[in-house]
Amino acid sequence: MLQLTKPIAFIDLETTGTNLGTDRIVEIAIVKILPDGTRSIKRKLINPEMPIPAGASEVHGISDEMVKDAPTFKQVANELKQMLDGCDIAGYNSNRFDIPLLVEEFLRVQVEFDMKGRKLIDVQKIFHQMEQRTLGAAYKFYCNKKLEDAHSAEADASATHEILLAQLERYPVLGNSVDSVLKAIGDETIVDFARRFILENGIEVFNFGKHKGRPVADVLKAEPQYYDWMMKGDFPQHTKQKLTEIFTRTMLKK
Repeated sequence: MLQLTKPIAFIDLETTGTNLGTDRIVEIAIVKILPDGTRSIKRKLINPEMPIPAGASEVHGISDEMVKDAPTFKQVANELKQMLDGCDIAGYNSNRFDIPLLVEEFLRVQVEFDMKGRKLIDVQKIFHQMEQRTLGAAYKFYCNKKLEDAHSAEADASATHEILLAQLERYPVLGNSVDSVLKAIGDETIVDFARRFILENGIEVFNFGKHKGRPVADVLKAEPQYYDWMMKGDFPQHTKQKLTEIFTRTMLKK
């Protein structure tokens, strides 16, 4: 049993997306546990004052129609603040997402929400630290076998094949072909394997440094010397290869 000296609030948000700077809350649930074990729950639909993208609605099932008459965050901010007053906060991936986004919402409506003195428990972090993510652990979980000769390339490759076969059996949604597996888990489009560039709406953008988020072609047009700097730097060869492809394509368009 969890021994508490102060209340703890377990929070979860459903949102319009995952961008902390621009996305909004569409639903919040708070499960508050007092030191004596008393449990209270608050759940609210919230009008985000922006359209909910179809992709987000597919995830959480909340549509524009469902929130059109719901209160805005500004209208419920003080009520939520009061529920969370004096509480430590827990959630799943909450330190990276739910708490930062909640704080953003309070700041946006100029309601002071002090995080000082609050202890934050992220249950996902416990999960990732306590449960191994090694090939041996996966082999045990999916195949119920101990991986002998771990880190011998042949043993590891053979075990990986067995794990995939066991996963196909366990998860029918994966189908039984390479295409069906990639359809189920998402086929990642990679620009360079070091992920210095990523695709956004079909356009290569920087994924690091001062130009992060900017189209690579735009930067190379404005600052051709940035190409030279990267080519002289200790970036992987594959990254330099892709950079050269983009640079050549960009210069030909001039």
